[in-house]
Amino acid sequence: MDYRVEQLAAKADVSVDTVRFYQSRGLLPPPRRQGRVAYYGDEHLDRLARIRTLQGRGLNLATIQRLMAGELDAADEALVTAISSTTATNEEGETFTLEELAERSRIPLGLLRAVLREGLLIPRKLGGLDRFTTADVDAAAAGLRLLEAGLPLPEILDLARTHDRAMRAVAERAVELFDTHVRHPLRTSTLADDEAAARLVDAFLTLLPATTELVTHHFRRTLLAVAQEHIERVGGDAELAAVEREAARTP
Repeated sequence: MDYRVEQLAAKADVSVDTVRFYQSRGLLPPPRRQGRVAYYGDEHLDRLARIRTLQGRGLNLATIQRLMAGELDAADEALVTAISSTTATNEEGETFTLEELAERSRIPLGLLRAVLREGLLIPRKLGGLDRFTTADVDAAAAGLRLLEAGLPLPEILDLARTHDRAMRAVAERAVELFDTHVRHPLRTSTLADDEAAARLVDAFLTLLPATTELVTHHFRRTLLAVAQEHIERVGGDAELAAVEREAARTP
């Protein structure tokens, strides 16, 4: 079947602008031209359906483009889908825009934007948009408590920048290790595509919570140890006793 762009868009249930945008991004092959008229075929219709399916799994257009170009295989597609699904599962329930987050947390929008720029707030990409959840409301409220305790905002933002750099370095190293020791061996193995994809997803779903638990536990213990060492140097008996009680209560 041949379709003009308006017919293709109507049959795929997308706008003409969307068809042209996908074509400009290399997601659709060029149409067949007859004079000044462009004709699209069933291949284009199938591709549009595939794009919508992948978007429904939470994949962004850059990833979809690489899948369409054959740069990512079935195992990679399964892994990206698992990552997107994990994000959706962890963020079940209502999501908010940054403006709605400001309203719910009662923190000025300008301050939230500054915190977002410094990496203290990391949005979730859902449908290609930045979204926030109740967990972000809780985190914003925790940041507000730091301000209310007397910590100056510039110092908090500077600490946020330092933390973001450190956490990104740890995360990037963890991803490199996963890629080298799990993903690459599976992709180059003799396993069938479906089996390799399943094992890759299982490994990701096992290692992600394990890594998160290790990092969280280590930071909590390190923070308490540093606080205890500081109080031992400069604090009084009451302060030291209070820190020791808190350390005893913390897992």
